[in-house]
Amino acid sequence: MQRFKNISQPSVVDENSGTESYSVRTDLAIEAHELQQAQSDIRGVEIETEDEPQIHITRIAVKTEAAARQIGKLKGNYTTLEIPDLRKKDPELQVRVAERFAKELEAFIKVPEKAIVLVIGLGNWNVTPDAIGPLVVENLFVTRHLFSLMPEIIDEGFRSVCALAPGVLGITGIETSEIVQAIVERLHPDLVVAVDALAARSIDRVNSTIQISDSGIQPGAGVGNRRKALNKETLGVDVVAIGIPTVVDAATITSDAMDVLLKTLEQRVPGNGAGRIFDQFDSQEKRALIAEVLQPIGNNLMVTPKEIDEFVDDIAHVVAMGVNVAMHPGMSMEDARELTH
Repeated sequence: MQRFKNISQPSVVDENSGTESYSVRTDLAIEAHELQQAQSDIRGVEIETEDEPQIHITRIAVKTEAAARQIGKLKGNYTTLEIPDLRKKDPELQVRVAERFAKELEAFIKVPEKAIVLVIGLGNWNVTPDAIGPLVVENLFVTRHLFSLMPEIIDEGFRSVCALAPGVLGITGIETSEIVQAIVERLHPDLVVAVDALAARSIDRVNSTIQISDSGIQPGAGVGNRRKALNKETLGVDVVAIGIPTVVDAATITSDAMDVLLKTLEQRVPGNGAGRIFDQFDSQEKRALIAEVLQPIGNNLMVTPKEIDEFVDDIAHVVAMGVNVAMHPGMSMEDARELTH
């Protein structure tokens, strides 16, 4: 029986067979760690968790290069907020999430108050699941021009913030990294904050999760369309990445549905043959087998919930409020609610 390669990055070519082997697509460090932990012990990764009503927070620190290779994520710190009820359009919860997100983001902003911060909204504004970055930029309270033109109206507690949604290669003909690098060279910001939509392994984490990291970001990685990374090595400045998973691939959904189907069959028809066949595969091998069937006919699609248009608008508002408060120590959440359309 063929054994399928298990890593937490998009599909790769097997050097021995020359064929492409499926691997789980996820941009979330928490999922990459969970997937690898199920296979073996992981050294060099520190985890702490915290709970408050309706919000679960996981902080992962990838300390060594060996651990980074093992889980398929760069060295650095990753904070994940999981809010299952975020899909319910609860305005009170959205404000609480924005407040908690702002608090967690502040821990990543290690620049003085007089620093210049550049916010980059990654993604394609014409594709709803990929429009979070541009929508967040639209909702930010930008101040760099005010510091230049009307410094007298700027109170203490406000940073110089500028923002841009550079679009995608298919629209501009320019790599996103080239645009960002050019702006960084011109403006010399002290910090770059990149906001992007992500891909998740778990359906439960789609539209209910926010990840913050200080390891940079690689646009398009979760959907197998990798572009040049935006990180300290490529930009020469610290990069904080904010990501929200909005899609999951069809092979994962099919695999999860098959698990439910097999369990139901076993309950209704004990001892049926289907269960015995698939029990020979572990969860990763089942996903790999399904992907192997779907990919040649072009059916391993990236899937998003039907409510994605409403969710993208809501989460962009939540993230923008949190970023505004985190960037400007003098801004209250009430101020952010008024300033964020």
